[in-house]
Amino acid sequence: MLRSRVGAPSTSGLGHAHFRPRWRRPAESGAGDSLLRHGGGYRLVEQTPQKSTHQDVRALSAVTIFPPQHISSLHKRSMADQGSGGNRLPLALPPASQGCSSGGSGSSAGGAGNPRPPRNLQGLLQMAITAGSQEPDPPPEPMSEERRQWLQEAMSAAFRGQREEVEQMKNCLRVLSQPMPSAAGEAELASDQQEREGALELLADLCENMDNAADFCQLSGMHLLVGRYLEARAAGLRWRAAQLIGTCSQNVAAIQEQVLGLGALRKLLRLLDRDSCDTVRVKALFAISCLVREQEAGLLQFLRLDGFSVLMRAMQQQVQKLKVKSAFLLQNLLVGHPEHKGTLCAMGMVQQLVALVRTEHSPFHEHVLGALCSLVTDFPQGVRECREPELGLEELLRHRCQLLQQHEEYQEELEFCEKLLQTCFSSPTDDSMDR
Repeated sequence: MLRSRVGAPSTSGLGHAHFRPRWRRPAESGAGDSLLRHGGGYRLVEQTPQKSTHQDVRALSAVTIFPPQHISSLHKRSMADQGSGGNRLPLALPPASQGCSSGGSGSSAGGAGNPRPPRNLQGLLQMAITAGSQEPDPPPEPMSEERRQWLQEAMSAAFRGQREEVEQMKNCLRVLSQPMPSAAGEAELASDQQEREGALELLADLCENMDNAADFCQLSGMHLLVGRYLEARAAGLRWRAAQLIGTCSQNVAAIQEQVLGLGALRKLLRLLDRDSCDTVRVKALFAISCLVREQEAGLLQFLRLDGFSVLMRAMQQQVQKLKVKSAFLLQNLLVGHPEHKGTLCAMGMVQQLVALVRTEHSPFHEHVLGALCSLVTDFPQGVRECREPELGLEELLRHRCQLLQQHEEYQEELEFCEKLLQTCFSSPTDDSMDR
């Protein structure tokens, strides 16, 4: 059960600023919260200071703390009482002889029983103490034996489940560590491959859990994947190995560094660029994305291995999923790392992206135009290349806008076209754009 945390009181007394209760809405408080609705305000429980500067307050076991809007109304009532000269005090404040402190000053301004309204947190807290109920809450009931037993069983099951998953991973690795059968019949080879594929699929499912992914790497599972299965003869083993590498590496810097150190990125780029199986190429791209996005060391390796060229060639294939994912990764890298825009322009990326837009229209064009937008945003060199007359980009974009205006499903692509027209062809000269 979650409890709301409040600032612990200072051991030097309530007159110090270390006691800082936090406001919460009544609707946000649940059973067991230490800030509860009570008497028009909020009730702060289970806070017992060691000392108090007020002689009559020995423990803060239950106080009522009023929200700011309620305190404001109390101020108005107090000032009204002072103006009328009456003896009625808001919420039965103590008589003046007891001294309601205002910010720790210990003085009263009104004289005959009308204390000064609080001006800071300490005075507000003292006012809440004196105005609230002095009756402590009943102590919490002890945990029943039945509930205690249930909690113990739940905790045991959780730890037992973790141990069982580690054992499952060890069993999978034993299967994968076996040497590949060399001289065997077709049925035996098929059975062996099926068993290995099942082990890789189970590992991929288990390693969705980040703790299991870390345990998998500690068991040297990543060495096995990179060293043997990314280059396995069967395509079913290759793509499952690539998928498992990506699953383990997602958003875990330590695993990403281990995978990069094993040379996996080079092998994954080779699979993306040359493998004959489309599924292998898609899964290799997934693993590459997990190793280079938000990972500086991975991106540097990607650049050294000419990864952008591999990505461009992937966008030129006939596999729709591969084209879309490649363009999306390119756009993401341009947004996250604009310092590499010059490298891409030098590679002729603008001309190649425009050539892709000229192909028969498909949903893939949305991501190509998005990447082109990212390439020219705040980058004059990219804008100048888009303006080259031989590209004919302005005419192409205007024609595409007319084509898409009547199709609601292509609104994002239409927005990219309009943004490119605005960025590249609305400024009269390059010099004005540079300024």
